[in-house]
Amino acid sequence: MQIDRGGRPVGPHAVQSLADAASADLAPPAAPSAAAIAAEPKPLTHSERRHIVMTMMMPVFMGSIDQSILASALPTIGRVFGNVHDLPWVITSYLIAATALTPLYGKFADIHGRRASLLIALGIYMVGSLVSATSTSMLMLIGGRIIQGCGGGGLVTTSQMVLGDIAPPKDRAKYYAYFSIAFTSAGACGPAVGGWICQHWHWSLIFLWKFPFCLVAGALVWNVLRRLPRYDRPHRLDIVGAVLVMAASSSFMLALNLGGVRFPWLSAPIMALLACALLLGVAFVMRLLSAAEPLIPIAVLADPTARLAVMAHCFGWGSLIGLNIFLPMYLQSALGWSPTDAGLSLIVLMVTLNASAGLSSQLIGRVKHYKALPTAFLVVGIGGVLALSYSTSTMTPEKFEILLFLIGIGFGPTAPLTQVVLQNAVATHHLGTAIGTMSFCRTLLGTVMVAVFGAIVLSGAPADGLGGNATSTGPFSVVFLAAAGTLTITFLAMLLVEEKPLQSKMPTARA
Repeated sequence: MQIDRGGRPVGPHAVQSLADAASADLAPPAAPSAAAIAAEPKPLTHSERRHIVMTMMMPVFMGSIDQSILASALPTIGRVFGNVHDLPWVITSYLIAATALTPLYGKFADIHGRRASLLIALGIYMVGSLVSATSTSMLMLIGGRIIQGCGGGGLVTTSQMVLGDIAPPKDRAKYYAYFSIAFTSAGACGPAVGGWICQHWHWSLIFLWKFPFCLVAGALVWNVLRRLPRYDRPHRLDIVGAVLVMAASSSFMLALNLGGVRFPWLSAPIMALLACALLLGVAFVMRLLSAAEPLIPIAVLADPTARLAVMAHCFGWGSLIGLNIFLPMYLQSALGWSPTDAGLSLIVLMVTLNASAGLSSQLIGRVKHYKALPTAFLVVGIGGVLALSYSTSTMTPEKFEILLFLIGIGFGPTAPLTQVVLQNAVATHHLGTAIGTMSFCRTLLGTVMVAVFGAIVLSGAPADGLGGNATSTGPFSVVFLAAAGTLTITFLAMLLVEEKPLQSKMPTARA
């Protein structure tokens, strides 16, 4: 058969060839082969999904308790090392490292799978815990916390990606209730456990007691995630972007930490640090706009629904992170409570947050206007934080617990809703990147808030430590008022979120 220059058949067989081609186009598609059918993973049952989610509760718990367990221990650690003004770095160093690496974990998990990402994160987290526990100086402790953050950045984020892999958005809220239990249990028992360890044992056990749990979590991840569906997509890891955001954040935090304490705010060192932070921040933004695949994909935040969900999530959790850290400090340094009592008092906040998040999770997929209840409850939470701010000097134990109850039920329903709204707005193969973006923004905002709150609280503290009414209630009143302001931003973002119908089906997975 001859072929002309246009690729068309000529000669006596031309008509027959064209007829064969037409028949092939009209013929029904060939049935998939037996090998292809065998390669397609079977849909997960509810029991299998629940088993996977319950396995992920352990990494979520380990990644979440790390901040709350240190909240009650910070005054003790400051006295042990004779350095109270560097205490914010024990928290912010972890958060900065976790912030920079969280998006990288999201993309790495999209490339190599969730199981590999979680196992690497657990290993790095354990190394950081060991360095922190054996620290002999504040500088060494901060270094250990940086290593911990490099691992902790992947624990919660990758676990949330697993949830997106096993259930469609309409069903994710009810499985998110398990994560809510892990989140809030960590927040509830963390301050109490940290305070009790510091009061009755040694502060280093705060880092060592988690080793058996990490080993158990690693074994569960290795075995259970074999059945996890795969939605792999190649990505480029933006290492340059991660370095830029770490450097910019560190410069800004260092300026806040040193300003007004060791150097005047308008002194040359502070102004140089702020200028460095600004230049590095601009370089980071330029990197986001110019890189082929930046650390934070602009396309994810270009969708208004996704952008508002991230905003509501980040400002809400930023407030909770600040309260978790500075409420125990307020109770110990301003009211003179013991570390154990200060830690135990926060249980009400986390139990109510846990309960309200769990109950609302069951309603999200069953009602049409799924954001109405969380938005209304946010008003209650904002009122509770405002009352806390205006009552710092006249606080009683009974009033404190009532206010924590209001704050907990106020924010609880927002936590699962924002996750579901984001995951419903993005394509499945971008799920890891989207969750990594949300976690990045949450930890970055939380880091900034902790640094700012720490600068306010510690600006008038003595150099030898916190405790025994060393700090007045005034700075804490300002901190709690700022937390109410960030919750208000969450409320406004929730009002603007579009209630798109939640997807009820999962896409085809890769074996």
